[in-house]
Amino acid sequence: MPAPSHDTTRLDVLALFDDGRLARPELTIAVDVATRAILAAVLCPSATKAVDAALLLAEMAVPHPARPTWPHILRMDRAPALPHQRLAALDERLAGAAARPVVLPETIVVDRGKVFVSAAFTAACEHLGISVQPAPPHAPTAKGIVERTFGSINHLFCQHLPGYTGSDVTRRGPDIAQDACYSVAQLQDLLDEWLVHYHHRPHEGLRHPMMPRKALTPNQMWAALVAVAGHVPVPLTGRDYLELLPVRWQAITPAGITIHHRTYDHDLLAPYRGQPSPVAGRGGKWEIHYTPHDVRQIWIRLPDGELTEIPWIHRDHVHQPFNDHTWQHIRTHAHHHNHDDSQQHEADLADALDQLMRRVHSGHATTTEQALLARATTTPTPATDEPAQHDEDDSIDGLPDDGPRPAAAIGFGLYDAHEEAAKW
Repeated sequence: MPAPSHDTTRLDVLALFDDGRLARPELTIAVDVATRAILAAVLCPSATKAVDAALLLAEMAVPHPARPTWPHILRMDRAPALPHQRLAALDERLAGAAARPVVLPETIVVDRGKVFVSAAFTAACEHLGISVQPAPPHAPTAKGIVERTFGSINHLFCQHLPGYTGSDVTRRGPDIAQDACYSVAQLQDLLDEWLVHYHHRPHEGLRHPMMPRKALTPNQMWAALVAVAGHVPVPLTGRDYLELLPVRWQAITPAGITIHHRTYDHDLLAPYRGQPSPVAGRGGKWEIHYTPHDVRQIWIRLPDGELTEIPWIHRDHVHQPFNDHTWQHIRTHAHHHNHDDSQQHEADLADALDQLMRRVHSGHATTTEQALLARATTTPTPATDEPAQHDEDDSIDGLPDDGPRPAAAIGFGLYDAHEEAAKW
């Protein structure tokens, strides 16, 4: 099957962001060249990060569940063009799936944006067995299909929404800012439903060799190719989602692992303090996985090969996700009274961060502080009502035994790879 194309642009519609601003969200899509199927389409309020692009790979490779509010015709078991019974026998997740293609590509063609050529994205592709092919420089025709797909989304989807910006004044209302009413999350829900309709729509670029005059739908072309190439289920687990996260290499010091003046530590690190990692060519440093949206924990690959969660030492003091941008803001504006006491300085920074979050929550923060926290939490992490209960073996109830070993109690909306795996 020809390689899917992968690209990002701004959507031609205004959305209401969490900080009260009206702006155009960023849309990242992956288009299958062979079927013209839109395998993944995700909206982000701000610039797409490498971790967002990496997790898009998971969306391409697993079935999309049909929402209860959708018409029954959008379910795969109601789509006449798809061999649902045969596919469901191979992959039980297709039983309640939406009627849109599922593809694990061999190759992805990307532009040369730093997100798609980053180590995080290429490592995620390697984990899933996908090769990455950058588009030739200064060759806009190399990704003509994905560019035309952006045009189709703007023409067939965006122009029917309030807040549509259009390509010129003749194609939009007199006051688009007044018309805009959807949040980014609401637009994503609408886009997800529209995408299923899109795959039922005949495409002039899709022709069957035996019926050259008849334009096929992306679903019909996918069904024809599945009959030839087959369907291979890709059951992604919580461990896979941790593997898709960005990677950095750090030393384990007697105090733990230090990243940007934040210390991550747990008793599990005791045998490895001051010791080099067994990975050759990394100067003795250890493999660390992290999510840029929530830096309150990291995951380290210990000699057993598993990724183990290590919490920030002040994690219980800061109960909301924050990113490095927020942390650098706190460091810039905090007063460091004792340059010799790094532990006290880190504690003071954690307290300043907690006070900032409290001001925002109570409505007493400045506009700059509100915007800062809004950007930090645009990608919410799964939350629970109360901290998880621990057994004597320090495992968390409800998590699979084969997953990464959590280092401490969670319950403050921390990134949970098992929750991520359950979404797809």
